[in-house]
Amino acid sequence: MYNISREEELASAGLDAFAFLSFFRYAIKYLSVTLFFSLTVILPVNWKFTGQPIFYYPPDNETSPDRFSFGEAKEPKKPAIDKHNGYLWMYVVFVYFFTIVAIYLLVVETKNIIRVRQAYLGTQATVTDRTIRLSGIPKEMRSEEQIKDFIEQLEIGQVDGVMLCRDWRKLDDLMSKRMQCLRKLEESWAVYLGHHASPRRGRRGHNADGDEHENSALLSRSEMEQAQHVLTADRERPTLTIRYGPLKLYRKKIDAIDYFEEKLRLLDEGIYTLRKTEFTPTALAFVTMESTAACQMAVQAILDPTPGQLIASLAPSPADVVWKNTYLSRNHRMLRGWSIMVFIGFLTVFWAALLVPLAGLLSIEVIDEVLPGLASALEAHPIVRSLVQTGLPTLVFSLLALGVPYLYDWLSNQQGMTSQSEVELSVIAKNFFFTFFNLFVVFTVWGSASTFFDFWQDLKDILKDTAGIAYAVAKSLEQLSPFYINLIVLQSFGLFPFKLLEFGAVAMYPFNLISAKTPRDYADLATPPIFNYGFYLPQTMLIFVICIVYSVLPSSWMIILFGLIYFLIGNFIYKYQLLYAMEHRQHSTGRAWPMICNRIITGLVIFQVAMAGILALRGALTASILLTPLLAGIIWFTVYFHRTYVPLMRFIALRSIDRSGPSELSTPPETSWGRDTDRGRLVDTDSGRGQRYINPNLIRPLETLWINKTGHGNPETV
Repeated sequence: MYNISREEELASAGLDAFAFLSFFRYAIKYLSVTLFFSLTVILPVNWKFTGQPIFYYPPDNETSPDRFSFGEAKEPKKPAIDKHNGYLWMYVVFVYFFTIVAIYLLVVETKNIIRVRQAYLGTQATVTDRTIRLSGIPKEMRSEEQIKDFIEQLEIGQVDGVMLCRDWRKLDDLMSKRMQCLRKLEESWAVYLGHHASPRRGRRGHNADGDEHENSALLSRSEMEQAQHVLTADRERPTLTIRYGPLKLYRKKIDAIDYFEEKLRLLDEGIYTLRKTEFTPTALAFVTMESTAACQMAVQAILDPTPGQLIASLAPSPADVVWKNTYLSRNHRMLRGWSIMVFIGFLTVFWAALLVPLAGLLSIEVIDEVLPGLASALEAHPIVRSLVQTGLPTLVFSLLALGVPYLYDWLSNQQGMTSQSEVELSVIAKNFFFTFFNLFVVFTVWGSASTFFDFWQDLKDILKDTAGIAYAVAKSLEQLSPFYINLIVLQSFGLFPFKLLEFGAVAMYPFNLISAKTPRDYADLATPPIFNYGFYLPQTMLIFVICIVYSVLPSSWMIILFGLIYFLIGNFIYKYQLLYAMEHRQHSTGRAWPMICNRIITGLVIFQVAMAGILALRGALTASILLTPLLAGIIWFTVYFHRTYVPLMRFIALRSIDRSGPSELSTPPETSWGRDTDRGRLVDTDSGRGQRYINPNLIRPLETLWINKTGHGNPETV
């Protein structure tokens, strides 16, 4: 795995995997630099001036000035001036230094990804690279000819083809029902045939145009007679109970195979009829240009002076389109999107309320007020106290973080987005918000208050004095160091082995094997799991943000050490999964990298604000104020980064486009519908092979019957 180069990653797994693994390489470089200085400078200095290698709290008027322990008393809300705080200038220097290192490495890695992306996409001749998604088409222009004339009149290039989306909802529903009926028929045949030999198989014939003779019976009379001959005389055909009459009061048993065959025949006839029907056009179309340059000029320009009308954007790959959402109007999609966002807002409040008691376990004072007996027992057993205060919250949150992404994935699929890559990017954003808000914000805020009353008291103080925000964050961050250390350790050594094992798929395999009946069911068992970046990337970004925030604190060396171990292990595990063990069908051409950059910059902002609060909390007000220019600088860099680098992560520069023709890599092998090739993308050829922008239900051959010939193996179709 170590010897696999970045070029080989790109060739085998595509741009998405290349960008994902680049984040791990970036994190490893940054954490290596910060760990070196944490061990050689920050740790010795803290040891000399505080006497502790990990936790240090400034002295307080109510306790002994020599107290350097964790969680023994409340911290002061205002800074306690320490005369011997000259060493705190070291924090200012390293905040500047680590921020500059993070930005420098980020720019270098971004430039490298842009170079690879532009060189790779600019030399391709794919349908995707030459196609624009045109939305907001007015009713009077909803025809292929009018759309083609409109684009060509703009004089940006010639149109190769137009695919106007239509309302194919009825056809999609029939295709879905047909697949359900086909599976029921296969189950009936599996029950009837058992492990005996099945009738002779033959695929449906094709006519001169390549279409199947789909009106023919699933099993011919001779094949049915042969089936009866090979079965034992006493084997009964499976039956099905149906209800009929007024209010479905009557019922009777019928032959299941005959019933599903007749139902399948009727569905087939309905599908043939619908495929010849003229469907209602929608306001969305895919326009394929004759050149990539013309496509890029179209998507980077404003085509119409009317707001919200004839908007051109980059088209997803044909296999990436969610066709059922192309029938929805813009207003319907917006309504769905805002409804989901409001619902997620309510969920955020719910998760916060659920995690507040969990955060309370981090404070022995909270436990003492709620359960005095438990607090006394924990005080008497330090090991048990450590497990309850740090291990239990870490484990519970990790389990919650494993389950919630599935809910957010389902919600993202309900928003009406027209491509799976957009859905996946939405899942990344939602799941990062969940982990960041509930793990970092909720725990940090609640960790600054030992009781519910104190929380509201702190909130009142913060509203009166905005500096209280920095003090509260600073105080809580130092208290939560053990929790975050345990979280990273659990993720590194506890959960990564389960991810390598694909524990969920392995654990469910025996149950799926028991429930499998048909050859299609057994074929599904061999399907590799799908690598969903929305499940893996958010928590990884959060751990890196935590490492950034703690990179200068007294406990920095321990958090950074385990953070570095996390990214070293994760780089190998995810690299293996992406190249060998899992599939990823959606291809957003590395568009997750700008999202990663935004989260890194967010971590830097929190890092600077937290360090300003910590310095102020320890009485170094001048040092704290000197961090203000750095915060202004990171804001300026964010604006500059989005204007300069992000457009190159979305579009192909005209200068990068190879106008000499398709490269050697642009010749695809024979492929089945829905599969991308050549580094995760399917390209055009002169022979016309490749994917097209068309609803697959309009042209896809109808699925044929799978019947087992010799037990569970060697399924054949009829």
